[in-house]
Amino acid sequence: MNMYVSNLSFQTDDESLKTLFAQFGAVKSAKVIKDRESGKSRGFGFVEMDAAAEGQAAMSSLHNKEVDGKAISVTVAKEKTPRSDNKRW
Repeated sequence: MNMYVSNLSFQTDDESLKTLFAQFGAVKSAKVIKDRESGKSRGFGFVEMDAAAEGQAAMSSLHNKEVDGKAISVTVAKEKTPRSDNKRW
């Protein structure tokens, strides 16, 4: 199960995100998305868990929970849509 986690504190990193979700089961990956230029967190990330039941438990327990001073949002991640080649220059 792949989850989208938003409203993360800028201090939250990949390892702390993984640790947060690991209490509900095996975490396949945890990634905080960073700005390409500055390298700073953009305030959201993705967590992938092997078992859907564990992912559901994590989602229901952690959604709107305060983590590092911010109430995070946890939802099922949507599939990435391909970008259009119609770039405006």
